[in-house]
Amino acid sequence: MSTAYPRDGGSGVALHHVQVAAPAGCEEEARRFYGGLLGLSEIEKPPALQERGGVWFALTGGPQLHIGVADSFVAAVKAHPGFRLAGTVELQALAVRLAEAGFAVRWDDELDGVRRFFVDDPFRNRVEVLAHEGS
Repeated sequence: MSTAYPRDGGSGVALHHVQVAAPAGCEEEARRFYGGLLGLSEIEKPPALQERGGVWFALTGGPQLHIGVADSFVAAVKAHPGFRLAGTVELQALAVRLAEAGFAVRWDDELDGVRRFFVDDPFRNRVEVLAHEGS
């Protein structure tokens, strides 16, 4: 494998969703961060799960991001979702939006051919955002 972040896996296993935990009452802040700043589209939770709280978002290509309420919430400071953007122009623009909204963007240059940064969501969960250079 030529890069730590291949463009296609080809294993036959597809990601359906990733869940990130948040405290009770998180919905509006989750909508502001994941929907407003990151630009994800909210999707309706199944009726049987709505009373649990939280909010779900659609990602390009079909996977989903679920923000689930945890009774004993502890932020994920190492485990994290990684979002890939179409290109470095979009990556830079998102970094600026996040910084202007008061979120600390931490750039990382450890991977060849990849521009990426880390940011904490409103609940202190780690989030990675990346783009392949040249895209």
